[in-house]
Amino acid sequence: MKFKFKVQRYQTDAADAVTSVFEGQPNQGASVYLRDLGRKPKCAQGEIDFGDESTEGYANAPVALSGADILANVRAVQRRNQIPESEELFCSMGACQLDVEMETGTGKTYVYTKTMLELNRLYGWCKFIVVVPSVAIREGVAKSLENTQEHFFSQYHKKIRFFIYDSDNLTELDAYSQSSDVNCMVINMQAFNSGRNQRIIDQRPDSFRGRRPIDVIAATRPILII
Repeated sequence: MKFKFKVQRYQTDAADAVTSVFEGQPNQGASVYLRDLGRKPKCAQGEIDFGDESTEGYANAPVALSGADILANVRAVQRRNQIPESEELFCSMGACQLDVEMETGTGKTYVYTKTMLELNRLYGWCKFIVVVPSVAIREGVAKSLENTQEHFFSQYHKKIRFFIYDSDNLTELDAYSQSSDVNCMVINMQAFNSGRNQRIIDQRPDSFRGRRPIDVIAATRPILII
């Protein structure tokens, strides 16, 4: 059975409201950086053998807009939607923190999936993380991303490469950092703030060549969707 999705104006408007916040941001494509593979020289002459693995990784290009520019864009969106204008920009976690509210059953997952593809189309950003409060919602988000792939591919000619973060399978995180495609990691809050998963994210497991997963995530400058 295949789902058929209908493009609805209010969902398009919701995605446009987010992308309009960054109006004026140049589309520089994915930003290339040198990945730390966590390997030590193994030759007597000090030569490093990286094998066949690429040392290149891809990150979101930095936000080029000033805080004043972003705030002006936020206020323009608020005026268009008859929302009280913000007095200041909240940016303790990055360039800005946006609070987007939608009623239950209006298609929030659909909208932020569309928003990811629009941010990629307009500004070249390709790394996203969806943070959810529970394992059940995490699985539902992954299923929704799977079900909407063909629908969005028909519009954008791109598919979102998504995966569920698993501390026992860090190769997925490696692939996330290496890919220049549109990538989305789905993770639940417990992985950040409890038990074994938190220790693996914060520490340097041997299985991950001595690197900290949190550093690999940070290097990609992802856009968080919570």
